[in-house]
Amino acid sequence: MKEAFICEGIRTPIGRFGGVLSTIRTDDLAALPLKKLKDDLKDVDWESIDEIFFGNANQAGEDNRNIARMALLLADFPESIPGITLNRLCASGMEAVIAGARMIKAEEGDFIIAGGAESMSRAPFVMPKADSAFSRNAEIYDTTIGWRFVNPKMKSNYGIDSMPETAENVAEKFQITRQDQDLFAYRSQIKAANSIENGRISKEILTVTIKQKRKDDLIVDKDEHPRKTDLEKLSKLSTPFKNDGSVTAGNSSGVNDGAAALIIASEDAIKKNNLKPIARIVNAASSGVEPRIMGMGPVSATEKVLKKSNIKLNQIDTVEINEAFAAQVLACTRELGIQDDDPRINPNGGAIAFGHPLGMSGTRLVLSASKQLESNNLKYALCTMCVGVGQGSAVILEKV
Repeated sequence: MKEAFICEGIRTPIGRFGGVLSTIRTDDLAALPLKKLKDDLKDVDWESIDEIFFGNANQAGEDNRNIARMALLLADFPESIPGITLNRLCASGMEAVIAGARMIKAEEGDFIIAGGAESMSRAPFVMPKADSAFSRNAEIYDTTIGWRFVNPKMKSNYGIDSMPETAENVAEKFQITRQDQDLFAYRSQIKAANSIENGRISKEILTVTIKQKRKDDLIVDKDEHPRKTDLEKLSKLSTPFKNDGSVTAGNSSGVNDGAAALIIASEDAIKKNNLKPIARIVNAASSGVEPRIMGMGPVSATEKVLKKSNIKLNQIDTVEINEAFAAQVLACTRELGIQDDDPRINPNGGAIAFGHPLGMSGTRLVLSASKQLESNNLKYALCTMCVGVGQGSAVILEKV
């Protein structure tokens, strides 16, 4: 069986909701990391790409009609290259990486690009078609995040808790206190600030130039979401999702915009295109959990991928777990036997600090883990995420 290697990767800065990247169409946003890879890697035979996989969770606006294919064409890749868009909600960008690795391991390709994109700022409102002739019943749904077009049977059997409500469910079930959530969120912001200051996170980010009317171009080369805070400020935030709850805007991920892409290649493609392998994709796994506690998905997905890989958790040197909510991260790490302040957890900060553009985040986690293995000479990385409607996804990487 062939092995699949991550060779290079890049991402846009992550913008806040309605922020600096909100003027960029979603398909144009997805094209940016592809253009950057194409411009930087001069020795690559781009015609030889077997497939481009892109994760995207919305697909209801400018990300419709297969954003992978649209983005590769907008990035001036050869028309002969196919593209496919994958949707596992929050883990869509990770699923793109997994699909690319599986294609190589199955010997159905050698040279893949995997990525993800989401503009939550530009998610449209949508209206359903009438369910009967001459109907005057008009409904409208916001596609930014969460449920729409709800199946009554789904609501009856499983409930339709919002994402923050599922975090409240986890906090209650696993007894995660508000104080512990705020402390975790504070650590995420501090680690992010350190990684920005020491230049580590800039190694992942491309510069975006945005044209302005009658003004100089806007140059965006830093993530917009990280903020200065302290435990006192965090403790004063309201809990809008539940009376006397514990989940706040400060201990949750953001609603954001961003795109990322990685090159995944076999040994043959690496040699032919003069690429440098960074990490081997060892294994991947997904799992299902109760939808109302969807944040617990990383536990079963992690256990599954560790077993498949014959690797113990104590052999993992760095862990990128998506910080959808501090409550669910803490519940997951505690269930896995990891201390709250374990330095392996999101060493450069996580989604509470950087934000969570749904379809892009999984690719960002794999990119950041790869860079961490490379820069710190570590051996194994685990990337894992919870997924809306009750799933988990996990990937193990090994430094080359």
